[in-house]
Amino acid sequence: MELRHLRYFIAVAEECHITRAAERLGIQQPPLSQQIRALEAELDVQLFRRKPRGVELTQAGEALLAEARGILNRVEQAVTAARRTGRGEAGRLGLGFTSSASSHPLVPRVIRRFREATPLVALKLEEAGTGELVDGLRAERIDAAFVRSPIAPETDLTVYSVLQEEMVAAIPAGHRLAASEKAGRLPLAALESETFILYRRPLGPGLYDAIIAACKRAGYSPRIGQEAPRMLATLSLVAAGLGVTLIPGSMQRIGIEGVTYRPVERKSGLLAPLNLACRRGEDVPAVHRFIALVRQTAIQIAGFRESATPSRPR
Repeated sequence: MELRHLRYFIAVAEECHITRAAERLGIQQPPLSQQIRALEAELDVQLFRRKPRGVELTQAGEALLAEARGILNRVEQAVTAARRTGRGEAGRLGLGFTSSASSHPLVPRVIRRFREATPLVALKLEEAGTGELVDGLRAERIDAAFVRSPIAPETDLTVYSVLQEEMVAAIPAGHRLAASEKAGRLPLAALESETFILYRRPLGPGLYDAIIAACKRAGYSPRIGQEAPRMLATLSLVAAGLGVTLIPGSMQRIGIEGVTYRPVERKSGLLAPLNLACRRGEDVPAVHRFIALVRQTAIQIAGFRESATPSRPR
């Protein structure tokens, strides 16, 4: 039995006339009559009583009609679901991000637009360090991740460089450097005598190493007094007066009491990248749809560099 046999049967049952059913189906009457007889033979029951001016259902036919309609409805739903998933309009998407990445306005904006455009995609969010997110990608626990740090060269991941932003110094309120907040950009050399608070390098070595390198270019090695489990936690330690730190500029939006922010001189070359990582050769349509939306949103926010096309991870 094929689905077309059920469609033929339903048309005859609803029209109560084989000729009218054939016209509705766009086929000839003799082949339709033959298909109905073949269906009755396969089921070994009589589905219709023949009458002078048409046909009527038997009890067996009535039982089949109710089930046949349900079957075709479920098949139609399944086809619709498959097509939507194939277009990236339905399915699942696991998205990860570091705490500092989520502070950039691009990330919540993309998530909101994705939810509005694809309400049938089940979105699962996860916040973790870069290393944990990379493990999640490889374990297929998540499908894409916003990260700050470069990812070690591997053939199984693709990294999209979305944008870069300037970093700022976070200083305890009342500090002598905070008092000169209106003095403009802060030279990195001005922090030489300060105690630095950084987040643990294994969680995101990219920014950690960039800060160390920038300080060395300014003529000193930073004195690290504390290491926090997350970049966000470094701000609480700054507020407690334990030292200073350098963070992506977008994290100023968090607005922790007791912390003053100073932009760093551009010549320091200290920039915070925002990258999007996913599995190389990913075939989940929702992932491709999400990547396209990230591109579009990045252009609107800060200009999506053409070097942000798929490339080998750095």
